[in-house]
Amino acid sequence: MSCHQWRVLLSAKVPAGYKIPPHTHPTDESVTVLSGTFHIAMGDKFDAKKGEAVRAGGFVATQKGMQYYGWTTGPAVLQIHGMGPFAINYVNPADDPRNKTSEKKQ
Repeated sequence: MSCHQWRVLLSAKVPAGYKIPPHTHPTDESVTVLSGTFHIAMGDKFDAKKGEAVRAGGFVATQKGMQYYGWTTGPAVLQIHGMGPFAINYVNPADDPRNKTSEKKQ
């Protein structure tokens, strides 16, 4: 392990109807569903008709550079883990909430 990497463990409590637009990560990522249901699909365009439902206790592993997206239909708690540094790169920069925050400050 290089001095620029570390283990990352994040927990996220997400509300019903939460959407994570298509994105990639520069490292492998794993998601464990602690409660609720998380839907995940591969691709560069959001389509809630695709993908699979991962229920509490389920696990999803994604590879570095894989394009995917996710959503919830009810409240859920997710645990995200992998090697850091953690970064999220949105396929469509307009989907990046960091860009929207910047626009509001101007």
